[in-house]
Amino acid sequence: MYLERVVWILEIVGQKGEATVAEICTHADLPKPTAYRLVQDLVNVGLLEPVARGRFAPGLRLKQMTQGDHSDQALLERIAPVLKAAATDIGVAFFLSRLRGKSVEITHVETPDTGVSYLHPGLGKRPLHACSCSKAVAAFSPGLLLTEEMEGRLRAYTEFTLTDATDLHAEFETIRQRGFAECVEEIERGMCSVAAPLASSGPGALMSIGAAGSTRVFTPAFREKIGPRIIRLAGEIAASLGWADAQKSAAYTASDKPSAAVR
Repeated sequence: MYLERVVWILEIVGQKGEATVAEICTHADLPKPTAYRLVQDLVNVGLLEPVARGRFAPGLRLKQMTQGDHSDQALLERIAPVLKAAATDIGVAFFLSRLRGKSVEITHVETPDTGVSYLHPGLGKRPLHACSCSKAVAAFSPGLLLTEEMEGRLRAYTEFTLTDATDLHAEFETIRQRGFAECVEEIERGMCSVAAPLASSGPGALMSIGAAGSTRVFTPAFREKIGPRIIRLAGEIAASLGWADAQKSAAYTASDKPSAAVR
């Protein structure tokens, strides 16, 4: 358990670039005294370094050990332009999310510049069982949600939220088969989203991109069309980052010719 908690902290700080102890507590579900003690242990061995009061960044020793930069800032330099182009082309908001500690968080949103109306999905943590961005990650991350841990703890946000662990695992299997996840009024009435992981394994499996909008726009036919397109975008992003199974992800819809717009 100690080692697992240390890994959560390093992942959170490494992804955010800098993080406060409060942010670490939020994403790792750690009590403050435990988080402070673990952070201090990591500072003492050079894996973290303080950059301001209560705020920490990766230490020199950790930087020397890692080969790639998967911080939010570094990823957005490559991913944000792709999401912006898709948002403008299709006319809906696109988002990037990633696993931080034990939760999935929407870290960035791009909106269309075409003057059309759209719904903004917002930033922040999302429930693992009731949002497309979270389900897209959980479906490809074995062990992230264990049945015995989920029973009795799944909150029903609307009447459409899945709260039965067996039903949820069946949905994860469907997500793995078709490559993308949906959220149809599971968190909020009238709101839909579709998301896909950047890859089916490796660092890309811990991140997802997707689109969100109203049920008026995200009809079943629209979702069936935008899902493969999101898979294709995810594969292109993964390939640009040099991740192992990027070719498989990018080729998932290779036979589909991208259109000027989904609608």
